[in-house]
Amino acid sequence: MDKPVKMKLKKGDEVLVIAGKDKGKRGQISKVSPDTNRVLVAGINMIKKAMKPNQQTGEGGGIIQKEASIHASNVSLLDPKTQKATRKRPE
Repeated sequence: MDKPVKMKLKKGDEVLVIAGKDKGKRGQISKVSPDTNRVLVAGINMIKKAMKPNQQTGEGGGIIQKEASIHASNVSLLDPKTQKATRKRPE
């Protein structure tokens, strides 16, 4: 596995999606994974997953919707004052 990348993005940052099927949407980062250079954004990149029923957790089966990670290069940090995409972390 490659060495983890130093990321500018942090958990809780407000971001704008600049590429992919959710281009133009905004969301808050809920998880950052520097080793794969990916982020999990709340409400963005929703996928449908078929789940089997599980007796141990008590969950029923069926098709569930959950968030999938998105590559860090496909999101841009939002400036809280101007609400526009920026490259630098606002001070």
